[in-house]
Amino acid sequence: MNANRTTRGRAVPLKPVYTRADLEGLAHLDSMPGEAPYVRGPFASMYTERPWTIRQYGGYAQAADSNLAFRTALTEGAQGLSVAFDLPTQRGYDSDDPRVSADVGMTGVAIDTVEDMARLFDGIALDRISVSMTMNGAVLPVLGAYLVAAEESGVLASQLTGTIQNDILKEFMVRNTCIFAPEPSLRIVTDVVEYLARAVPRFNALSVSGYHFQEAGADAVLELALTMANARTYVDALIRQGMKADQVCERMSFFFGVGADFYVEIAKLRAARLVWSALARQSGARSERACALRMHCQTSGWSLTARKPMNNVVRTAIEALAAVFGGTQSLHTNAYDEALALPCASSARLARDTQLVLQHETGVCDVVDPWAGSYMMESLTADIANRVRSQLDEIEAHGGVIEAIRSGWIRERIAHSALGVQAEIESGERAIVGLNCFAGDDEDEPIAVSELGVRQIRRHQARRIAEVKAARDAARVRVALAALERAARDGAGNLLELTIECMRARATVGECTQALEAVWPRHPIPIQAAAGQFSERLAADSGWSVAREAVASAASRLGRPPRILIAKLGQDGHDRGANVVAAALTDAGFDVVTGEMFASPAGTGRKAVEHDVDVIGISSLAGAHVELASLLIAELRARNASIPIVVGGSIDCTSQAVLKKLGVAGCFPTGTSVAHIVAELASLSCQGVIEHPCAHRQSMQCI
Repeated sequence: MNANRTTRGRAVPLKPVYTRADLEGLAHLDSMPGEAPYVRGPFASMYTERPWTIRQYGGYAQAADSNLAFRTALTEGAQGLSVAFDLPTQRGYDSDDPRVSADVGMTGVAIDTVEDMARLFDGIALDRISVSMTMNGAVLPVLGAYLVAAEESGVLASQLTGTIQNDILKEFMVRNTCIFAPEPSLRIVTDVVEYLARAVPRFNALSVSGYHFQEAGADAVLELALTMANARTYVDALIRQGMKADQVCERMSFFFGVGADFYVEIAKLRAARLVWSALARQSGARSERACALRMHCQTSGWSLTARKPMNNVVRTAIEALAAVFGGTQSLHTNAYDEALALPCASSARLARDTQLVLQHETGVCDVVDPWAGSYMMESLTADIANRVRSQLDEIEAHGGVIEAIRSGWIRERIAHSALGVQAEIESGERAIVGLNCFAGDDEDEPIAVSELGVRQIRRHQARRIAEVKAARDAARVRVALAALERAARDGAGNLLELTIECMRARATVGECTQALEAVWPRHPIPIQAAAGQFSERLAADSGWSVAREAVASAASRLGRPPRILIAKLGQDGHDRGANVVAAALTDAGFDVVTGEMFASPAGTGRKAVEHDVDVIGISSLAGAHVELASLLIAELRARNASIPIVVGGSIDCTSQAVLKKLGVAGCFPTGTSVAHIVAELASLSCQGVIEHPCAHRQSMQCI
């Protein structure tokens, strides 16, 4: 691309010059920090007396491994803990369940029992350290295990501080680690809030997330609008259940992503407080704590590149500064190598130290909201807030959040935004230094990431589950699980309170989930294959033209459009990459077959044969690609099907070598251009014709 500076499309356009005239009519201008509408911050002193909390998100392998990492982080400057659970735990499976074997301990810590939770926090003073847990679908047994472990360690429920995410609605829109349908899931949310309000009063019961919308492709306005719409839905549901508006809103916090669009990201966080203050008051809230939005922020994972990974250090520092200028209460900074694999120890330390440098060397904590009064920033804040209010009205016009989820309207909006951003990157309209501009001829050495011994983790977890089951009172467990199932079926009783009894009896996370599954079956989620953006945006791009010609050539050889199955194997719920590639392939002329999220290798192999596909594409962002690809290859061999497999996503060079040795035909790490992917897949789709011109596999005709 041209090395000159490029301009990006924005939901909120920026003017080259702002003047005093841009401030006319802005009602919030004379407000003070800690005062309504809280645009300048929820607290009067902000960072001048106490800086934001450094709360790094982490967790991997077994509880003991994560415990050591947590204790090390606390001694090196971390000020709170944020727990990442592995995907089987998030989806309510036990580690010994063969359906999730590849994902155990891969992207977070495996938690199956109260004993696991006790090991996770061994030696950590839960009465003094606040704990944030990113848990939604399996919130009942995981939170139950935490509360029981704290109780049995001698810490009173009234002493616990922290946050449980408990934001299930966004899972139906983007992240996909939901378990049950929206209606029963919303009941679980409200039961968690109600129980914590009366039994664990210092623990935030809801962290409404915008971060995952940004990661999935939403622009700043859409991210904020969807977050506020979800928050309003939770408030309405809890008020209907008998809670007071102040009681509900005081127990909510928010979680936002912070990307590289510096001015817009600062204004977005300021606008969030402006919008929430009005929404809370509209719901009937009056207390300062209820109307003053408190937030945690995380720098953008999506903005990180696998190529030139050291550039990510700069990106993260800039995004962190935007979060601070926006007034966050706590912050996670991403490690520079996360586009390739789980962060190594040195990159994680650098990510944390980035915040320590900001807190102790730059002076940014010395002034509250230094952007106040800025022609540009105040105008931009108000502009974003107004656009968010308009989108909130649009969501209501589509029947509200639940109906907009059911109709697919929200997913369509996010997908359209994501495809637009990707098309800008492919065309060069949006510059990514080191990827589509200023790349140079050299390549950074890949970061070597050691294997985590997944099989060993599974064995250890399975042994511990067996030990717990052997020592417990089986009759007590059956009674407790039956009571939980009955409450789900009858609509009576608090589900978290009953789950706590199950965990006290030593039920597992998977057993509690199965009790609920007897009433509420697992909710299926399809992969989407929207289209239309790439053909329009890349019409003049030479690489795209070459890719289109390759597809046309393949179609000529095959006698029909080349056909690919896009698959999401295992428990990885992130579907942005799969959706983008499916859309690009569709625009280029492929016949794209998609399945459901969380597919098994056996089901994927069967679907590939049934649909007579030419290629299978596996999208992987959770690190389990080697085992899952191996299982799929074995499944295809058992079916005597010779179908090339490719893998795309967060794949380090070591994994690429292993995958190719297994027989994977191609690997496309994060940042690979869609034009290159399309051309390579077009070539692979003809492999059967080229290798066996008179005996093409399955029902294909010889050309």
